[in-house]
Amino acid sequence: MGRKLESEGIRNRTMRQHIERHLAAILAADVAGYSKLMAADEEGTLISLKTHRRTLSDPKIKQHHGRIFKTTGDGILVEFPSAVDAVKCALEIQRGMAVRNAKVNPDRRIEFRIGINIGDVIEDGGDVFGDGVNVAARLEGIAARGGICISRQVLDLIEGKVNLPYRELGRQNLKNIARPVEVYRVDIHDSGSLASQVLAKSDLKQEVRYCSAPDGVRLAYAKVGSGPPIVRSAHWMGHLEYDWELPIFRHSLLDLAKSFTLVRYDARGNGLSDWDVGEVSFEAWVSDMETVVDAAGLDRFPLLGYSQGCAVSIAYAAKHPDRVSHLILYGGFATGFNKRPNMTNADRERWAAMKTLMKLGWGSDDATFRQMFTSQMMPTATREQADAFNEIQRLSASPECAVRYLETVGEFDVRHLLCQVRAPTLVMHVRDDPRVPIALGREMAAGIPNARFVALPGKNHVLLEQDPGVTQFSDELKSFVSASA
Repeated sequence: MGRKLESEGIRNRTMRQHIERHLAAILAADVAGYSKLMAADEEGTLISLKTHRRTLSDPKIKQHHGRIFKTTGDGILVEFPSAVDAVKCALEIQRGMAVRNAKVNPDRRIEFRIGINIGDVIEDGGDVFGDGVNVAARLEGIAARGGICISRQVLDLIEGKVNLPYRELGRQNLKNIARPVEVYRVDIHDSGSLASQVLAKSDLKQEVRYCSAPDGVRLAYAKVGSGPPIVRSAHWMGHLEYDWELPIFRHSLLDLAKSFTLVRYDARGNGLSDWDVGEVSFEAWVSDMETVVDAAGLDRFPLLGYSQGCAVSIAYAAKHPDRVSHLILYGGFATGFNKRPNMTNADRERWAAMKTLMKLGWGSDDATFRQMFTSQMMPTATREQADAFNEIQRLSASPECAVRYLETVGEFDVRHLLCQVRAPTLVMHVRDDPRVPIALGREMAAGIPNARFVALPGKNHVLLEQDPGVTQFSDELKSFVSASA
């Protein structure tokens, strides 16, 4: 027995000696929405994917000295000798695919997502293993359709060698990766990011800055527009950059920026703010609003609370009556799901099921979760808006943080603070909101002294561009602020 263990030990040491470690740039790519494409047309999708690989991606990989070491149904893992080669290859592939997809129906497009990382890897029998590979695969998972995400290590190596614009996406918690990773998105088009194009067309420029919460969490905030300031509360599924690109919040942000200097921020765990946070709580969110307002140098301002941000805004307004000149609350509630007196056991079971589905399906291409969640938030959304809603889930927060966020919101209870609000208050709520019933909005308005309540027509919790209540929301907000100024 002893000799057997000894021989096994010698064999293991010998194997370790033959394992090759080296530094490599790893490119991970897959097809966005592959399952949906296959469900619609298996043969057509396979033929298209093989054609793109044979005529574009594989030749580009070879040209830039890459080696494909693993393939899946829709994905590839590629090793490059340098980060410069990997990024140049990715740029040429994505630009080539953009040209090929220009005349293809959006529902039929083969669109790659690419992640690139550099790290110490192990080669064994032609395959490659290690964190360098794992991080690249996770970066691909958070890249946009037709986009590229790179790690900070890659950026450090390509700066000054590859001429490209990029934007910081913050330190993000990637699934099964022990440490937060600083992530950057490469803008593959010479005209700049879609966000910058949208802002430029409206003669607007957004400034993104950072400040630190008392517990060290880095918070991202932005200013855009001109005129008197207005602060918009943070909410889940927010992202200071992508909000401009996706057809969900863009119209309302543009409308506000044309009349105000709009100040908004990403909540802890979301968007460009730190994803790796120890505390997610109501108290932390109120403190974060204080931190951002102070960092932005604001003295007295209107405060716009949105959805779950209404409760945070109420707490801030009650605590700082000298700073909030007007309080506007949209789609909000004073009590979270678990604090409502009419909760039934069936309601609690559905709540638990929602959290489970969120953890497993958040931001995935699985239509089951997407349709269930989207139908609650915006049942009359167009196909483009529903797809964008799924995309912002993936880009704004990890599944784990989304669940923590939902759990925290479920415990909200600011009913005792309503009577302490001194600012003139306007409460607006969509009449047939399936996610947050209008009765909860009325409850808020009834508890705030002299608050005015406006019921908006529509069915979407997320107020979309085509909704009948959009114009009324804008008119009510602006007239309210100007009339009581």
